[in-house]
This record gives sequence, structure tokens and C-alpha cells, in this order.
Amino acid sequence: MAARRPLIAGNWKMNGLKLDGLTLAQAVAQDVGKPGAVGCELLVCPPATLVMTIAHVLVGSSVGLGGQDCHAKVSGAHTGDISAAMLRDAGAAYVIVGHSERRTDHGESDAQVLAKAQAAQAAGLTAIICIGETEAQYVAGQTLDVLSRQIAGSVPDGAKAAATVVAYEPVWAIGTGRTPTNDEIAAAHAHIRKELAKRTADAAAVRLLYGGSVKPSNAAEILRLPDVDGALVGGASLIAADFAAIARSCP
Repeated sequence: MAARRPLIAGNWKMNGLKLDGLTLAQAVAQDVGKPGAVGCELLVCPPATLVMTIAHVLVGSSVGLGGQDCHAKVSGAHTGDISAAMLRDAGAAYVIVGHSERRTDHGESDAQVLAKAQAAQAAGLTAIICIGETEAQYVAGQTLDVLSRQIAGSVPDGAKAAATVVAYEPVWAIGTGRTPTNDEIAAAHAHIRKELAKRTADAAAVRLLYGGSVKPSNAAEILRLPDVDGALVGGASLIAADFAAIARSCP
């Protein structure tokens, strides 16, 4: 099996007007977007309003482009939603689905996340499927049970590694500055890999990302943990120098 190429993905969330997005994307592309500049694949996921604009900025660079969510349907009467096909048409190659903020803010279930992942893959996008436990579940020692349940419910059966990324983001670590211990991260990723084997024969090749307060000061040690194949970066992806530093931390 070929080695899994690390992926550093920046989730800009609901941040950035046109000028902000252009400036940030240009800075990332100029700093670490030249082919061979870093030993990992790079991806930015701006708000939907900026996807097409950012696509033009990234032409000629090695930085990929993704969306932050998609609808499960190809088209129809779904005011305010965006389909996976629309994202691909705008220049995206990836889309995040099932982020904890979507699960919390919009009440998305595992079944809805699964439908979105299937729609993304059917449209030719790579789905970054997010899973992770809340603080209450973490304190109760339920982390691995939660991950098992979310993988079973959110990851398409027979998912191919080329179109599937799984991001482990402990909900209590997102934007808080807190992170699990290295042992906890490694254990969670090993468990995810094992559970994926129940869903797909490609489990060993699927890239697993860690997300939750990843920053330049802790990226190197996290990215060297077993079964950690990159990071889904939130706040630090809004600062070009920090995002570049994380990218340079890839082993």
C-alpha cells in the first residue's frame, strides 16, 4: 500500500469577506502553495460565498479548495442550500460534512451526514467526514463508543480512500485551546482505523485527520502520532503564517 499523504485542511468557518478571503488565500498560496514547498497536501475551505473567488486565486498553486457543507440532494426546492455538484462546479474538490458545529447548530444526525457524504462522493468530491465526542461524553469515558457509533452511521459502506477522509475533532477541544493528550489522540485514531475496517476494505488507506485547537506550537508532535495523517485546522487557518507553520510541521 502506498503511504498516506498527509493533508492539512483549513476550515475558515463563517469568517471572511471578499477582500479578507483573497488576501488570505494569496498569502497561503505564495508561502506554501508552490509544488514541493511542503511535504503534505494543502486545502482551504472558505465560506460558500468565496469558493468561486478563491478558486481563481489558487490556480497554478498546489493548494486545494473545499466547501464547508453540502446538501444531500443534487438540486431542488432547498432554499439557502448548496449541492455537492454546485461546489464542484465552483472549483471545489473537497467538502466537509458532519462538522460538530453543523451537528449542534442544525441538529444534523449521523444519517444526514451519511447522505451528504454519499452525495459528495457521487458528485466527484472527496468527503471529509467529521466525528468527535462532547465534553460530557469525554468525561464519562464514552469517547470510543461515540466514535464507533458515528463511524457506523456517517461513513458510506465501501467508501473508497480516494474519496474519503475522516476527521476526529473532540467537540470540547474546538476553539478552546484545549487538546486531548497525545496518548488519547493516538488511541482514538487507532480505534477509528479499526472501526473503518468494518465499513470499507480501504480502511488502511483512508486518511485520518485530527482537529481541535491545532496550532504551530503543537502541530509537529500531533502530526507524528500513529494513524494521524494530517489536521483539520480552524482558527489557525485564518492566519496565513500559522497555517503555513502547521503545514511545515508535517513529517
